[in-house]
Amino acid sequence: MIKEAGNQIHFVRQVLMVFFITLPLIMSGYLFPQKAAALNNGLAVTPPMGWNSWNIYGCNVDEDKIKQAADAAVSSGMKAAGYTYIVIDDCWQTSRAVDGTIIADPVKFPSGIAALASYVHSKGLKFGLYTDAGYTTCAGRPGMYGHEVQDAATFAAWGVDYTKVDWCDHGTLDPQTRYSIIRDAIANSGRPMLFSICNWGVNKPWIWGPVTGNIWRTTDDIFDFWGRVTWIIDQNAPLANFAGPTLGWNDADMLMVGNYGTGAVFGEGMTDTEYRSHMSMWAIMASPLIAGNNLASMNQATKDTLMNAEVIAVDQDALGKQGVLVSDVGGLQVYSKVLQTSGTRAIVLLNRECVIEYDGEFCKPWIELRGSS
Repeated sequence: MIKEAGNQIHFVRQVLMVFFITLPLIMSGYLFPQKAAALNNGLAVTPPMGWNSWNIYGCNVDEDKIKQAADAAVSSGMKAAGYTYIVIDDCWQTSRAVDGTIIADPVKFPSGIAALASYVHSKGLKFGLYTDAGYTTCAGRPGMYGHEVQDAATFAAWGVDYTKVDWCDHGTLDPQTRYSIIRDAIANSGRPMLFSICNWGVNKPWIWGPVTGNIWRTTDDIFDFWGRVTWIIDQNAPLANFAGPTLGWNDADMLMVGNYGTGAVFGEGMTDTEYRSHMSMWAIMASPLIAGNNLASMNQATKDTLMNAEVIAVDQDALGKQGVLVSDVGGLQVYSKVLQTSGTRAIVLLNRECVIEYDGEFCKPWIELRGSS
């Protein structure tokens, strides 16, 4: 115990040394340059929070599961914690009518999407829907290509509040051009819809994303194992300059917290420590917090992680600074995020090596608020 305490003290000294060295760079604006113009639809002033069906259900999604998720979002406290969007991912659609109107699967969604959206709205939640910028979706369902205006109008009529647009089967299409067309179709649909660009970081959407969408994926898909989480962190963390309330948000992909390898996405699962690390890092990076677990069967550890008020507050801080890596000494990493309250920042101390090895007390990542001198 004494040795561990000594190691912690030594590590904190290293942290403080690096912090004071890097503080002038942070304060000078080197890490946070002047912000550019952005999509002005009044949505996603802070990173959006909600739930998406894909990580737990994949294509095995239906009307009852979405209603169950909406019910559980309320009864579990997720809605009260800030998770307001209920989003159906791929496999809700089957084909198009003769006039081109997109058709929802009549077996899986017998009441129709408009009725389901109304049910979600009746719970005080917002409703989201998936589509694709290409010819077909990743599961081979009809994509948006050639039907942008028609689909946007249909979504608006159904009561959609959040549109996630994937990037499968795109051929030689240019992502910036495609997503700009979809942006305009949504803007002219008559209903405000948060626009989620899901093109996996192709052609650097953090550059053109701010004038196109509200959030943009910066990497390929997340999987349910720790190595994939750290890979995404390493890709997303350097992009802090491109995110903020007047820009939009770097989307590190949906949360895997609480799936334990039982979901529809590849991976053997993670420990509770690794899930806490995952959540803490998404918060310090100001990423959208979109849960992907079964909300109706969460254990206490999952609830404690997903509904940790202090961690959520860091993610939702109104200043909207994405945290930055300020120290990395042999896998002992320090991330710092300036907060709205003057002289305050959030700090994450992440022991990447120890998290992988065992679930010991010394290895648990933690996030806290600190006054800056």
